Amino acid sequence: MTLLGRLLVVAMALSLSACATTGGIPRPFPGAALPPGATEVPPPVVRPEEPTAAAVSAHQSVVDVALGYRGVPYRFGGSDPAGFDCSGFVQYVFKQIGAVLPREVREQVRIGREIDPEDVKPGDLLFFQTVSPGASHVALAIGGGEFVHAPNSSGVVRIERLTSSYWASRFLSARRVS
Repeated sequence: MTLLGRLLVVAMALSLSACATTGGIPRPFPGAALPPGATEVPPPVVRPEEPTAAAVSAHQSVVDVALGYRGVPYRFGGSDPAGFDCSGFVQYVFKQIGAVLPREVREQVRIGREIDPEDVKPGDLLFFQTVSPGASHVALAIGGGEFVHAPNSSGVVRIERLTSSYWASRFLSARRVS
């Protein structure tokens, strides 16, 4: 199985809502048919191995894909290029490189492995406490102390600095999924 194949991860749904999601687990493209042979049952959680040269390349691929969506408007519950919320954006970007991530922040914060904030690399997930206790916002690290995300209903997918007073004061954790 390839490294990207091992990136397939899914977490169990909880009862809390996060980052402008409605609590459900929508398909990435609502109404889209499942591929032949696919089922609604999620695949088992796969624990990633230590990063290899292929993983470093996968991290850069995630960043390259994510940056391609700068300027896409925020859309409550959005999970496609017509509009994204934060977790829909992260899920969609990883899907473009062949990795399955859960739909909601509360699920995404449980995947992969937690990493030290000083060890954040491009492609890592960054979690913030914005609207409620615990993780309620997710972004993708792009390097140089910056991240890309779908911020809120008045914004578009954009780059921000982790050291800005707003984001630094709300940072909770970082996770690596590959």
